[in-house]
Amino acid sequence: MSRRASRALANLASDSERVKAMDFSGEVRVDSMFYELDVLGEAHRTMKQSIRERTEALRQARDKLESLVEIGLALSSLRERDPLLRQILASATRLASAGRATLLLTTEADTLRPAADTDDMAQEAELALRAADGGASRSAHPAVRAVHERHTVCSDGMFADAGGRFRPSMLAVPLITASGEVLGVLQLADAHDPADGRAVPFDPEIIPFVEALAAQAALALDNQNLVEGQRVMLDAVIRLVAGAIDAKSAYTGGHCERVPELALMLAEAACAVDEGPLAGFRFRDEDEWREFRIGAWLHDCGKVTTPEYVVDKATKLETLYNRIHEIRMRFEVLLRDAEIARLRAVQEGADAAAAQAAFEARRAQLQEDFAFVAECNIGGEFMADEHIERLARIAGETWLRHFDDRLGLSHEELRRRDATELEDLPAAEALLADKPWHRVPRTEQQQYEARHGIRMKVPELLYDFGELHNLTIRRGTLSDEERFKINEHIIQTIIMLDQIPLPRQLRRVPEYAGTHHETLTGSGYPRGLTEEQLSVPARIMAVADIFEALTAADRPYKRAKTLSESVAILARFRDDRHIDADIFELFLRSGVYRRYAERFLRPEQIDELDIESYLR
Repeated sequence: MSRRASRALANLASDSERVKAMDFSGEVRVDSMFYELDVLGEAHRTMKQSIRERTEALRQARDKLESLVEIGLALSSLRERDPLLRQILASATRLASAGRATLLLTTEADTLRPAADTDDMAQEAELALRAADGGASRSAHPAVRAVHERHTVCSDGMFADAGGRFRPSMLAVPLITASGEVLGVLQLADAHDPADGRAVPFDPEIIPFVEALAAQAALALDNQNLVEGQRVMLDAVIRLVAGAIDAKSAYTGGHCERVPELALMLAEAACAVDEGPLAGFRFRDEDEWREFRIGAWLHDCGKVTTPEYVVDKATKLETLYNRIHEIRMRFEVLLRDAEIARLRAVQEGADAAAAQAAFEARRAQLQEDFAFVAECNIGGEFMADEHIERLARIAGETWLRHFDDRLGLSHEELRRRDATELEDLPAAEALLADKPWHRVPRTEQQQYEARHGIRMKVPELLYDFGELHNLTIRRGTLSDEERFKINEHIIQTIIMLDQIPLPRQLRRVPEYAGTHHETLTGSGYPRGLTEEQLSVPARIMAVADIFEALTAADRPYKRAKTLSESVAILARFRDDRHIDADIFELFLRSGVYRRYAERFLRPEQIDELDIESYLR
């Protein structure tokens, strides 16, 4: 009896050591002839079974918690919507041992619309959340109930899903954000035992884990919706800015819209190249494409600081209006003076025929001179020295002013005049004048921060409205001061974009927007960058900007050039290394020039083009 009792106690002690080491193998039965030892053995067996079950439950709970952590990390790392939805479904089916998972999202029309399904062949129907009378839907569908009741709905009986198929079990968990908005429903069906695969109801103990997954999914979807909403809003604001710049001038409308279209065409063609110098260029993901699009849309955002009359200056004397009218009135005054002189000569007894002949000669001279001045006002590619000399001779003519020219002036205009100086009237005025008050000084010397790398020379004056000064502009219609004001838009673009706290994925937007006036030789502006400093997207922007400007039909200072004329000019830019030769060749060989022309050019501008002649 003693030996039997001793063996029983030894077995119990040995098994207790194994349990202590979390080893639940083996089975110990006590048969000692002593009631107390037998009870102790039964208690030990019960305790061992309970610890084993609790330990297994804790292991499963730990595995599920670890799975939830991994799922949360995976969901937070996904930025695209479709992969995120697929990850949510895959995680839910694995966590709940479900045969099928469907994600239904709420819509503006108060419905639940299937957004993703583990069964690719399934055709889930859209579920109404509102009844015909406008009240809450009285549907018994678990997903609809989950939205209205805002908690998990579990159905263990045979239930028809949204597609009309009967399911032995269904679990509907609402996706509720931190703000209380219901984004949709995670719907699970066909629960099974992971050990043998037989159909079972959803385990009540698994529901909290599925709800935790649904909360993570709601957070991830809500964050993605917020990011997408900010992205859409930012894109809309950018388009608004670009549209405002185009709308600011009736003559440059559409530039900020057409340049991005052409730039994207060229970028797509460059990304498709498999050999040659451009073979290594790619935009790797949608973020890089979006970065380039935004840079293209904002490439002229600095033009909001450029005065409209400078952008639209179609003639040399134009400011807020065309001052050729003032010049014409002075010629009119001189003609009236000639007429008065003829009449006085006749009245004083001079020969009428001689007086008339002198008047006719004077009129012919004035008309010829004004026609010449008006022609000079138009502007062109080149102005000869003899024309400048003739303008100087015409400017030497004088006319009499009988009225005070300081009356009715603004405070700013009077500030540039000597208001204390008295003048005798009538006063002799030059026919074409460069007056001191035509020179508008800069209120302060323009300075740019060194980190912007601006290397443009700043003119001494803000503007010079001198009539002779403007009429003698040798090329185009802009004075040096106005040309700087036009070119300054790219400086303002860089400064404006530098002040925006752009996210990491948009860090190259200022580069793409601010380099389209640079050249490969370092002669461009505003930084004078060289070939090594210009990326492929920057070179694409330069070609797109130039070609759009050449073919634009809405400029007041030039006619729209044909396709062949524009490509010929681009070829000269290529030869002078103002644009990249590889991008120019891609522009022609890929057919981008033709596709752009068919979309944006007038039919009369599209002529035949021998691209090989430019590539040879």
